[in-house]
Amino acid sequence: MVEIAPFSGIYYNKEKIGNLANVMSPPYDIISREMQEQLYKKHPYNIVRLILGREYPDDTSDNNKYTRAAKLLKEWLEKGILITSKKPAIYPYKIDYEIKGSKRTFSGFFVLLKLDPTYKQVKAHERTLSKPKTDRLNLMRTTNANLEPIELLYVDEKDEIMKKINNHISNIEPSIDVVGYDDFKHKLWEINDEKLISSICEWMKDKILFIADGHHRYQTAIDFANKIREKTGNKDENAPFNYIMVVLANMFDKGLAILPTHRLIKMQIDLNKILKGIEKHFSIEEKIFVREDYRSRSIEIIEALKPKDKEHKFALYDGNDRYYIFTLKNEDILDETMPNYSETLRKLDVTILHKLILEPVMEINETNLEEHVKYTRDNEEAIKVVAEGEFDYSFLMNATKIEELRDVANAGEHMPQKSTYFLPKMLSGLVMRKIE
Repeated sequence: MVEIAPFSGIYYNKEKIGNLANVMSPPYDIISREMQEQLYKKHPYNIVRLILGREYPDDTSDNNKYTRAAKLLKEWLEKGILITSKKPAIYPYKIDYEIKGSKRTFSGFFVLLKLDPTYKQVKAHERTLSKPKTDRLNLMRTTNANLEPIELLYVDEKDEIMKKINNHISNIEPSIDVVGYDDFKHKLWEINDEKLISSICEWMKDKILFIADGHHRYQTAIDFANKIREKTGNKDENAPFNYIMVVLANMFDKGLAILPTHRLIKMQIDLNKILKGIEKHFSIEEKIFVREDYRSRSIEIIEALKPKDKEHKFALYDGNDRYYIFTLKNEDILDETMPNYSETLRKLDVTILHKLILEPVMEINETNLEEHVKYTRDNEEAIKVVAEGEFDYSFLMNATKIEELRDVANAGEHMPQKSTYFLPKMLSGLVMRKIE
């Protein structure tokens, strides 16, 4: 059973901050070192100081980015920089944005979700790595807070829940209305209507949820709860540490988009070896770039990548004035090479890339993946970093479909790392929650 609950959210105090856009930030995992510095300079109370603080050479176990975040959170609450809602509430959230010339509005709502350590009601489609989990666990343990939400999807083909919420907020001004780092318009409301909240909680009970963004933080919350339980002996299933702050959204929300995540390869391997290694299973088409600049070249590749019917296509770029389009010849090979995978997982482009190219031809597997493979969602960057010698190759991909994510998660399987990239990203700093 899926159990959700309202909570008393923590906001930035508009009276003390002024323009709230100055204290917001992207999610921690897409903040570069350069962006971190920009956010530090932007405002002394920017949330980056909590979610991704600076590290210093003389950091110790008693004075580090985690302990400093905890100290700042406490200070900001005491000074009234941050204020807490008086009543438990849910927080409707809308993001107006534009992608590829199309205007969209994402709709969801902040709420507490009871953790499901068995992953029976909450489905994951990606495996987690130990380093990010340790980082987020340290932050959660020292701050005793959920500073950013994770995003989960539910299936509501009639969009009943958001219709109820939209009816309630249609004549209410949002509590927060800011333009974020992404130039997207982020709006947040507060609803403490007990009848409406109760109906939403009841409706959600028999649903299945799918993690869209935040696999590491979800598992971190489970680990955090386990550690508290072991330490205190508190077995109360409704204790605050058994819940996590999330944003829930309809899987079929028209404002939800999935972008491809391209693979950047750092490995000295001869191009001819790659081409020779894949020719049995892929047709190979060599194409010469028409234009010179990175952006135009990325557009050329993306256009050439568009699949017909159910084609599986990839683009390989090696830094020269040409690129290669690989198209799988026959899906039968997928049954032979991946007999233990479900049909959906076998036919994912990311799975095919990893199992038929990266592993057998380039000898990149789970043990050395982090050493040789980095990721980008930026088409132009996938060209630029190879052309300028930072990486040796890039594989450009088509996006995973939302239905594929659902089917893989339902089968209890996991996609390769970074198989999905959802837009829009949640803005950090809108609302937080103390675990108490």
